Amino acid sequence: MRLDHIAYRVADRQKTADFFIKSFGYRLQTEFAINFDDGSRARCFALEPPEKPMSEAPWSIVAPQLAGNVPYHMAPEIFISSGDANSIVSQWVAARGGVGGIHHLAYQVDSVEEMMREWKEKGYAEFSTEDVLRCPDLVQVFTKPSQLTGVIYEFIERGRHGFCADNVKDLMNSTKAYK
Repeated sequence: MRLDHIAYRVADRQKTADFFIKSFGYRLQTEFAINFDDGSRARCFALEPPEKPMSEAPWSIVAPQLAGNVPYHMAPEIFISSGDANSIVSQWVAARGGVGGIHHLAYQVDSVEEMMREWKEKGYAEFSTEDVLRCPDLVQVFTKPSQLTGVIYEFIERGRHGFCADNVKDLMNSTKAYK
């Protein structure tokens, strides 16, 4: 398991992205918009860490320069969204004084369904949907805000790297009530 991405909901995604690009060396991976049924829209950036090679590569590598050839996990991706007035995203940001913040932490796992079952059995979390969300080469699910940490957790299973706009929309809708 590794930290896959950190998702921020903010008032100004461009300023936030510029901060991560200039201060931490992140690069723009993709940009897309989510159109909601109520006519509002969220705009999203996915940023990749500076140590990610430009070609397809595993997120976990054996780093010979580290003592004992231990596995090294690259930094997580950063997902940034801002929204039109009255959108799910802007309402969440407004509830946090207009600044926003970290919306959720996403962990890459071998099986989203298995983690969902295990967390339900152990009473660690309730989930925002009954079933996992699927796109080609991508499986995801959100928890409701944790009673232990207040954080929303996402479990994600990737065949390749990237985000799926349909899943992002469904995930955003599934947490609309958690302001």
